[in-house]
Amino acid sequence: MTRNYFHLHLVSDSTGETLIAVSRAAAAQYQGIASIEHIYPLIRNHEQLERVIAGIQSSPGIVLFTLVDSELAERLEKACADAGSPALSVLAPILGLFQSYLGPASAPRPGAQHVLNSEYFKRIEALNYTMMHDDGQMAEDLESADVVLLGVSRTSKTPTSIYLANRGVKTANIPLVPGVPLPSVMENVRKPLVIGLFASPERIVQIRQNRLLALNATQDSSYVDRSSVADEISRSRRLFSERGWPTIDVSRRSIEETAAAIMDLYRVHSMKFIANS
Repeated sequence: MTRNYFHLHLVSDSTGETLIAVSRAAAAQYQGIASIEHIYPLIRNHEQLERVIAGIQSSPGIVLFTLVDSELAERLEKACADAGSPALSVLAPILGLFQSYLGPASAPRPGAQHVLNSEYFKRIEALNYTMMHDDGQMAEDLESADVVLLGVSRTSKTPTSIYLANRGVKTANIPLVPGVPLPSVMENVRKPLVIGLFASPERIVQIRQNRLLALNATQDSSYVDRSSVADEISRSRRLFSERGWPTIDVSRRSIEETAAAIMDLYRVHSMKFIANS
């Protein structure tokens, strides 16, 4: 049957991040069909689950869940079968694979990946550092960074930095502004991985025009002039080449894709830094 939307119920005993990522990756394959997401995080008892089931019954659709409590999972699966809504435990096949290799898990632990361990506090530290070193702030402290991002205005430096910080990577970013020299500390940074971000002039102009519209600012400036922007980008790429800094074209990349490319470069850089220390 032809449809242009469907209901998607995501039921988790944790934050639901896993389900959101998996379901959106799958839904993106169906162009022209919109998913109406119903997200139910932290479902850990029968009372909470009954409210979820009521929502599924009122808006039947696909149900994806991550519930490590077998009683809750069985109750949800039965309710979905009664409502005619296909349901799938996203963790079940993965846990089955782990159990076939490692044996049974010691005990079900909802949200076990979100415990307050050293990795959690590493992310908090990285977020604090990144917020304090956004847009060229506190440049004298760049040697403490894991990654330093450079690029002209509107190359997604700040959102990429925050995304990386949420994965425990201390990230500073520095804007390249015509006529403004780089912070002197950039001459001697050794520990951080320095990466140059760039995009096509057309892409930068488009984003800058939208930014000016949002601010109700005049569009008559070199900030959105195509030739001026092209010159900015050309100068930035020349700088990156002269310094031997790796570059990433963000013209058609999402923040997640850019961050993934940076993480790949950072792993190699970290190994080289450790080997040379």
